[in-house]
Amino acid sequence: QVQVVESGGGQAQTGGSLRLSCKVFGANDGDYAMGWFLQAPGKEREFVGVVNWNGTHTASADSVKGRFTVSRDNAKNTIALQMTSLKPEDTALYFCTLRLTSHIRFDYHSSRQYDFWGRGTQVTVTS
Repeated sequence: QVQVVESGGGQAQTGGSLRLSCKVFGANDGDYAMGWFLQAPGKEREFVGVVNWNGTHTASADSVKGRFTVSRDNAKNTIALQMTSLKPEDTALYFCTLRLTSHIRFDYHSSRQYDFWGRGTQVTVTS
């Protein structure tokens, strides 16, 4: 059974940085796309970024472009979300997710397109 486990959340000040990691268990061939979503209290889950199987293609939400970067390391079965220039509105529970396709030619903004989810890691940005 595939599992994804996030780590690296915490608290940062406005303008600061955090790096989230996500490790994949049970899917060792790397032939899958992975993404990050966030969910603020009382709101729906929202797309942050996605990366294809080998890291050559990525996409991100307009709200984080130029600030957040998605990357992956298949040798370690991990992906990362490097967050910089953090804002209080970035405060949310961040989820790692996996879809069993190698490419990102799908509606990656929709949480329904993904097959496996982590439990989330909290990010809090203080002003």
